[in-house]
Amino acid sequence: QVQLVESGGGLVQAGGSLGLSCAASGGTFSTYAMGWFRQAPGKEREFVAAISWRADVIYYADSVKGRFTISRDNPKNTVYLQMNNLKPEDTAIYYCAASTSAYGSEYGDFGFWGQGTQVTVSS
Repeated sequence: QVQLVESGGGLVQAGGSLGLSCAASGGTFSTYAMGWFRQAPGKEREFVAAISWRADVIYYADSVKGRFTISRDNPKNTVYLQMNNLKPEDTAIYYCAASTSAYGSEYGDFGFWGQGTQVTVSS
């Protein structure tokens, strides 16, 4: 069973930056695609970014392209999300997710989820 623990959320002003981390345990991290999703109050959970098992394929939601960067460190079993030029509409709970498919990128591909970390961007 894969366990995921996010960290790094917090409160930041618009235009600022935050970095999220997600530490994985159990399973075989280096073979999994990893993703970040977010859920704002009253809204459905939405895709943010995904990275394949060896980081050769990366996807971003249009709303974060050019501002967010997903990366991974397989020896450390950790995936990261660097968020720059944050906007109030980025406010949400951010979830880390793991897919046993090496190139998973759709919501349904991800079977393991963290508990989430709150990101709040003030205007």
